[in-house]
This record gives sequence, C-alpha cells and structure tokens, in this order.
Amino acid sequence: MTLPEVGPESEDGEEGVDYRFTLANERTFLAWMRTSLGLLAGGVAVHTLVQPFHMAGLRRVLAVSCIVLAVVVALGGYLHWRRVGRAMRRAEPLPETVLVPVLSVGIGIVSLMACIAVLLR
Repeated sequence: MTLPEVGPESEDGEEGVDYRFTLANERTFLAWMRTSLGLLAGGVAVHTLVQPFHMAGLRRVLAVSCIVLAVVVALGGYLHWRRVGRAMRRAEPLPETVLVPVLSVGIGIVSLMACIAVLLR
C-alpha cells in the first residue's frame, strides 16, 4: 500500500497528512459505525419483534449476539480509525484490521443460529 502524502512537520514531531487521506479514514470509520448501528437495530428488533422460538432462550441469544457484535465493531472501528490516523501522521505503513474477520465470523455465527431457529420452528 502506498504511504499517504505528508506535509510539513508539526510541533509534536508528527507530519501533516493530505486531507483526502484523513477524510477517507473518516469515511471508513463512519462505515464501521453504520454497520454497528445496523447490528444494534437487528438485535433490538429480534428481541422486540420476533416471537419466541421453541428452543428456550434462542431469541435472546440471537439478540444479545447482535448487540455484542455491534459493540465490538463500534469500539474496533474507533480504535482502527485512531491507529490509521496516527500511522498517517507519522508516515508509517497503515495497520491491518482484525475487524473484517471478526465481523465475518460473527455474522456467520448469528446467521447459522437464525437458520437453526427458523428450521426448528
């Protein structure tokens, strides 16, 4: 990955970053927040609107799983935004994120639980 263009060094020893890269980092952060809000809304909707399944507690497990995943994505998105911003200011390579595999596995697990719940209905 190409390092962002940097400007003059600031008082704290960090370099200024081209605003386009800062805005791109912000857009990525906002995308993580939208994903988190969608998961939160899904968890609340499952708990509030879905009728109980035959397996006791499955609806609650689905709802809590979505809400916990929403919290993980929100916090992870914020931490990633901070790390990327710091790396850009220091002209370092951009850090990887664990959010993509965490979100993929989390949504996969929630989807499997929902599928099982529907099939056992």
